[in-house]
Formats: sequence, structure tokens, C-alpha cells
Amino acid sequence: MELRKRDHRYTASEISDEWFVQKTKNENEAEAVVRPSLSYWQDAWRRLLKNRLAMAGLIFLILLIFMAIFGPLISPHSVEEQRLANQNMPPSSEHWFGTDELGRDVFSRTWLGARISLFVGAVAALIDFIIGVIYGGVAGYKGGKTDHLMMRFVEILYGLPYLLVVILISVVMGPGLFTIIFALSVTGWVGMARIVRGQVLQIKNYEFVLASKTFGTKTSRIIKKNLLPNTMGPIIVQMTLTVPSAIFAEAFLSFLGLGIQPPFASWGSMANDGLSTILSGHWWRLFFPAFFISLTMFSFNVLGDGLQDALDPRLRR
Repeated sequence: MELRKRDHRYTASEISDEWFVQKTKNENEAEAVVRPSLSYWQDAWRRLLKNRLAMAGLIFLILLIFMAIFGPLISPHSVEEQRLANQNMPPSSEHWFGTDELGRDVFSRTWLGARISLFVGAVAALIDFIIGVIYGGVAGYKGGKTDHLMMRFVEILYGLPYLLVVILISVVMGPGLFTIIFALSVTGWVGMARIVRGQVLQIKNYEFVLASKTFGTKTSRIIKKNLLPNTMGPIIVQMTLTVPSAIFAEAFLSFLGLGIQPPFASWGSMANDGLSTILSGHWWRLFFPAFFISLTMFSFNVLGDGLQDALDPRLRR
């Protein structure tokens, strides 16, 4: 009798455990059904957080923007202050990045250069976004002869050497900040227009777009409400790649003497000034602007790759 009771108690306990496990499983499944699903942008952000390299690039860019705004204010030395007695001093506790041939603090001028370079890149990317989205959206949505004529014009611009056009415009108009932005925007929007057109050609035949056409919705509203929101992923990725391209082009022009002119500073002009003194042992004058140009380009590129993976709907789980 004792053995039977023990067996009976064991069996009851086993049944109780199995019932508890099944109940927990059912509760988890019910919770999964009730829990609201992640939106497209929430899921993209979650996947971007898992990409450590892209997040490292994003964190560096945030710090770079912060230092571009507040860096010259943090430094105890003025950007334009000249002290010939302190010329070409190496990095020290007084001058963290050293000084140049006029005794100016390289740390302050580096962040001033970051401010100008980031401004040029951001404005050029914004202009490319506006022109490219409108041009590519209209070409893709209209189709037919309109699309054919508009894209032939794009192909002509696309065939022109980018840097050669920028250099020629800079020579004709004269060096300056406005000239650089205008030169970068003349053909810089072409890539954005091609991407937007390709996306619109694909999306315009979806059911919700056809339904909007059936109800007589205006073309501008269809593009604004239906087409553009569904093409924002590739557009954002393209913008993250446009900014470093514009920064590099500005640095290249300033390096050639066709960009930012004194007393203003950019990374390209600082690198040009530092190159002539590197044989004299003044390595810091070239190292710091070149280092930040390279790191900024790398950060934007890895962030763009991360966004491309995060915003790809085929990878959504």
C-alpha cells in the first residue's frame, strides 16, 4: 500500500508539473499575441543597435558634432589668436594639438574646420535630397516620354566627371563657401534621383497607390503620402553616403586652394598647410586634420552600411 501511495503521489506531482509548464507556455503565447508588434522604424532601430560597428560610427559622429559646436569654446585659446613666439609648438598640456606657423592653436582650428566641413556636407546632402527626390519622384511616377526625357538629362550629367565639374565651377566663380556648396550640388543630386526613380517605379503599381488613383487623388498628394514614405529607407542610406562625399570633396578643394580661404579654416586647408611642414618634423599639423577626415569618412560609411541592413524589409523578423 505504501508503494502504491508513493507511486500515486509521484504521478500526481508529475501531472502537476506538466500542467504548470503547459499553462506557462499558453500564457507566453497569449502575451505574444497581445503584445503590440514593432513598427518598421522601431524594428529598424532595434536591428541597428545590434550592429556594433554602425553604432560606434554613430556615437563618433554625435561626439564630432558636439565638438564642432562647443570645441572652440572649450579651448582656452582663440581660433584667430596669433602668437609668433609659440609657432610650431608640439602637442602639450597648453596646446593639446600643438600650434601652426603663426602660433595659432591647432585644437581650436580643428574643431572650427569640423564645423565648416560638416556644414558643407549637411547642406549639400539636403540640396541633393530636395532636388533628387522631386526630380526622381516625378520621373518615376509619370513614366513614358516624361521619364525618358528626364532620365536622358540625368544620364548626361551622370557621365560628367564629378570632381572635374566641381573644380571648373570653383575656378570660374572663385573660391568660397557658397561656391563649394553650389559646385557640389550641380551634379550631386543625380544619384539620389536615380535611386528615388527606381523605387517609385516599383511602388507605384502597388494596390494602395492604384486605389488612390481610382479615388482621384492628386499626383502631388500620392507622391507625398504614398510613395515617399515607402522610399525613405534607401533615401536615408543615400544621404549618409552623400555627406562624407561632400566633406571629402570640400577637403580636396581646400587642399588645392580652391575652397575655404583664410582666416577661416577647414580640414582640407589645414592639411594643405601641414603638408609643407611635415618634412620639418611638424607632423601634428597634418596628422590631426587628416585623422579626422579619415575617421569621419569611415564613420559615415559604416553607419550607411548599417542603415542599409537595418532598413532592408527583407531582413525584418
